[in-house]
Formats: sequence, structure tokens, C-alpha cells
Amino acid sequence: MSLDRLMMRIVQKQNPTVLGLDPKLESIPEPLRNRAFGTYGETMEGAAAAILEFNKSLIDALCDIVPAVKPQCAYYEMYGWQGMKALSETVRYAQKKGMFVILDGKRNDIGTTMGAYAAAHLGKTRVGATECTAFGGDALTVNGYLGSDGINPLLDVCREEDKGIFVLVKTSNPSSGELQDREFTGGCTLMREMGGLCEEWGKQVPGRHGYSGVGAVVGATYPEQLAELRKELPHTFFLVPGYGAQGGGAKDVAGGFDKNGLGAVVNSSRAILYAYQKEGCDPKDFAAAARREAVRMRDAIISEIGAILLPL
Repeated sequence: MSLDRLMMRIVQKQNPTVLGLDPKLESIPEPLRNRAFGTYGETMEGAAAAILEFNKSLIDALCDIVPAVKPQCAYYEMYGWQGMKALSETVRYAQKKGMFVILDGKRNDIGTTMGAYAAAHLGKTRVGATECTAFGGDALTVNGYLGSDGINPLLDVCREEDKGIFVLVKTSNPSSGELQDREFTGGCTLMREMGGLCEEWGKQVPGRHGYSGVGAVVGATYPEQLAELRKELPHTFFLVPGYGAQGGGAKDVAGGFDKNGLGAVVNSSRAILYAYQKEGCDPKDFAAAARREAVRMRDAIISEIGAILLPL
């Protein structure tokens, strides 16, 4: 399945990280913004052009060391169809450079509507007698709180197109516990129930290396629960947000990995995207600064989990 491809890239690069492409226009280096605005003005087209150039420069700088990128759809949707075109071009450019693309849309619906989301982000759309690719991501983040009615349409596409999903289980935000930590009669929490469903759904899309095509989003900001869920969900691969700017560190994420150093991919967005600001270096060197930060993140995590190996 699709997540097998992600694991292979992680092992090849000895790097269990993903770059979150969440571009904030005001934080994109001024030379890029000025160049785009000089051509298109301060318009949606200008914003989209600056974002796309920023993304491509980062992908060029990191594609040989970072296995995956995770564009957050909202940062593109806010710039209308122009922003969505930039998202589509970002996906294709990253894949051309050999990177695995996780589209972070957190989609949630049922039936044919969820089927439409699946076609848009992971599969193909029929136009007359022709099948066309809309965004063509390798995996998609989804909200599973409508139950199997919202997941099964995705699994159909995952089987047909060799794609994967990451279901929200324990998110990294401060208020996640208001619902996700709630206990049912018997002491089981909502996040554990959702994790158990991920294990069940994953049986429909088994992988080659012990993990299914149904992953889970489990935040770095709750390391004890991350480690507990790793033990309880042996076939569920984790997408771990919350590293860096949200406070998670290498020791916090270590519990999300198995004895082979597999089982998770850790996301960092702002800390890498805007590393040039933290370093205080010339904005023109933003991509090199991002690379230095990505290397630091990789080395910090590897120092905690050791070499990453495919199971025998």
C-alpha cells in the first residue's frame, strides 16, 4: 500500500520526518514576494506565485534528505482557485522530485460526498469518457468521527490507486483532551476507540511491512499517550504533528516508533519553513537555512531511535 512507499523512502534516507508546507504569505522572504507582486500585483495570482516559488525552492533544497511533504490545504484555499492551482503544482513538483505527498485536508463526510473528496485528493475524476487527476496526493488526513460511512469510500480508492489515509486520533492542540480524552463506561477513552477503529479499517488495506494503509494522527505534544498508542496499535502507522514550534522534541516523539525505528513520520512546519528568521540570515538564503534545520531535526530524532530498518 501507499504507506509502504513512505516507509521505503524513510528507510532509504534514514529520516522519519515530513516537511509541512504551510506557507504564510507574510513570512515568505521579501525578495520572493516582491518578484511575484511585480509581475501579478498584490492579487491572488501574486500570492499564489510567491507561494509556489517558495515551495519549489524548499523542495529543491530538501528532496534528497527529507522523504515527504505535507501541504496544509487551508493555506492554499484561502487564495481561491489560484491558490489551489499552486497546491496542485506543488504536489506534482514534489512527486517529480521523489517525495511522498500527504495532503492535510482533514476531510470528513459520508457516502458519495466522501467519495468525491477521495477522488479529488487521492484518486481520479471522470470527465465524460476520460479519467483525470485533480490533486493526486499519496495520502490524505481525514476525520473519522462520522464512522465507517466516512472511511469506506476512501478505502475503495486506497485499494484501487495505492493510496493511504491518516485518521485523527490524538491531535496536538491544547484542547484536544476535551473530547479525545473522554472516557466511556469501562475506562476506554475516545481516542483509543478511534485508534481501535483504525486497526479494524486497516485490515482492508494491509501493507507489506506490518503497517496498513490506514494511519493515525497522534501529536508529539502528548508523549505518554503517543507511546501508549504505539503499543496498542501495532499495525497503524503514525503521522506525528507538534514537533518544533508547538513544543514537541526528539525525546517526545521517540515513543511513537517501534523496535525497528519505524512506525511514525514526524511533521515540522514553521521551524523549517522559516528557519532563516530564527538564524537571522539573509532572506535570500532561506532554503539553505531550512535544510540546516531539517538536518538538525533528523539527527536529533535518529539519536533517540537509532537506525531505521525494514522488518525481516
